[in-house]
Amino acid sequence: MEETSVPAHIGFIVDGNRRWAKEHGLPKYEGHLAGYNAIQDIAKATFDAGVKYMSAYVFSTENWKRSEDEVGKLMGLVLRLVKSDLHLFQENDIRLRIIGSRQGVSQKILDAIDEAEYATKDNKAGTLLLCFNYGGQLELADAVRSLMKEGVKADDVTPEVIEQHLYAPDIPPCDLIVRTSGEKRLSNFMLWRSAYSELMFLDKNWPDMTKQDVTDILEAYKTRERRIGK
Repeated sequence: MEETSVPAHIGFIVDGNRRWAKEHGLPKYEGHLAGYNAIQDIAKATFDAGVKYMSAYVFSTENWKRSEDEVGKLMGLVLRLVKSDLHLFQENDIRLRIIGSRQGVSQKILDAIDEAEYATKDNKAGTLLLCFNYGGQLELADAVRSLMKEGVKADDVTPEVIEQHLYAPDIPPCDLIVRTSGEKRLSNFMLWRSAYSELMFLDKNWPDMTKQDVTDILEAYKTRERRIGK
């Protein structure tokens, strides 16, 4: 079987934080905090391995249905990431991008996101794309809405035109999508960019992910034959 090169873009469906907390007899927040720390470690290992883009599904449009307390703590972690811990991205030369809907998100967080993206825009080691208040179906609906506002004619709508109206249209498709926690579904993640993605499902919860897992994922990816319609 022909080996493939290192993927340009790996998408991680960050799953199992609450399950990890329950297994360890801890409150849900401790699971989210452990998952938060894992994102930083996995991102660095991923970029060190030569991957240029890593996306992480950290808060979906459906996650607002969780308790007010849990949502509030998750918002606090996002704010910590883009403010207090921003220096970590600068020190490791990582560019930070955040995609998703801005509706329902506090202005304080939106301003901090804008500032973090601007501060890291020239970093070169890799781009970490956080999918926050994100839903794949909403991304496509927003793309169509943008097309309509621009007055694009129906006969002029092509896959290439739709791509140009996605969130962060310069980010390439996912070569590989990895989901932790043993669940085997996309859960509304990267619906457009996953058209030809390789898929991997890991039984471990996200907070248990290590640098060795990144190595194992990339080794497994090399064994895949990506035909992409051929």
